[in-house]
Amino acid sequence: MTRLSVNINKIATIRNARGGNMPDVTKAALDCERFGAEGITVHPRPDERHIRYADVREIRPLITTEFNIEGNPIPSFIDLVLEVVPDQVTLVPDAHDAITSNAGWDTLRNREFLSEVCKEFKNRGIRTSIFVDPVPAMAEGAAICGCDRVEMYTESYASMYKTDREAAIAPFIKTARTARDCGLGLNAGHDLNLENLEYFIRNIPWTDEVSIGHAIICDALYMGLEQTIQAYLSKVKIF
Repeated sequence: MTRLSVNINKIATIRNARGGNMPDVTKAALDCERFGAEGITVHPRPDERHIRYADVREIRPLITTEFNIEGNPIPSFIDLVLEVVPDQVTLVPDAHDAITSNAGWDTLRNREFLSEVCKEFKNRGIRTSIFVDPVPAMAEGAAICGCDRVEMYTESYASMYKTDREAAIAPFIKTARTARDCGLGLNAGHDLNLENLEYFIRNIPWTDEVSIGHAIICDALYMGLEQTIQAYLSKVKIF
């Protein structure tokens, strides 16, 4: 059954825009869990424009569900992950100045580097996931790197969903099958929302986890955070 992990970066963005501690990011993480979220995702970046390294350290001991840290495995990120030891780390190749994640890894070209990083994290007992585009060869490459899961970058699916959802989902089904055949677990994330999420899960029901942040916070402005999380859960708990 697919799990819902709530990415709380946007809550931190709102806090940082004004200064101070409103909204309280740690309280928001705990509230998300209380409202039914099955995991909390954070994506700290070097400029700390949303989640800060200090947030990660504060939240980690309080989380009772799964804690997932995403990010580009630069030295400071690696040190942070090894310090707090989350349940899962997701390796994302985002540039330091990227507004949001915009591509998956080339797991073939970066095989040596990713293999070293995966080994280091797995030696600490941390489940390791590699962020990939919906290309079967990239899933195969990720398996060679020694990760436990891949997270499929779903922006192209979300962009095409309204015009041709069958064409939009096709490369993701192929990549998901390849990942499964390689013995990898499967995560997905980026621009998934209440409109397109259920169709994704129905077509790839072996998806282990979806990580959603921006859309949840946008919907929560109108529906409230608790009702929004319940609405998203209803889209993934369909089997």
